[in-house]
Amino acid sequence: MVRPALIPCLRYKDAPAAIDFLCRAFGFKEHAVYRDDADPKIVVHAQLTLDDNMIMLGSDRPNETTDLYGWKTVKEAGCITMCIYAVIDDPDAHAAHAKAAGAHILRGPYVNQGYPGRAYDVADPEGNVWSFGSYDPFATHG
Repeated sequence: MVRPALIPCLRYKDAPAAIDFLCRAFGFKEHAVYRDDADPKIVVHAQLTLDDNMIMLGSDRPNETTDLYGWKTVKEAGCITMCIYAVIDDPDAHAAHAKAAGAHILRGPYVNQGYPGRAYDVADPEGNVWSFGSYDPFATHG
């Protein structure tokens, strides 16, 4: 298995709550979570896995990286500029689980238009949009 070389990185106002939600609603697992020694509510860096994939996240806080990147949370920006797509086996069951865990389902589950599979779109509590679907763009389709 080749490990993914692209890993999305996110910022959250309440990173501990985001970690809890992503694990409970979407099935992520904590790989590593590094908290600020002076304030454990601040997540300096976290790594969460979903199957063989990973995301990284941290607490939104003033620092040189925030200033350098002009980093804003989705709510601060007032929009999204990207979404994360995750390949899963059963979008219907995943959506039902996420909804039961309090996720805001935006659309679906639905049949993909123009390519195979099913998917659904969901927002996390801070407004990041996630798409979970059975379409695997790496697989051969014919």
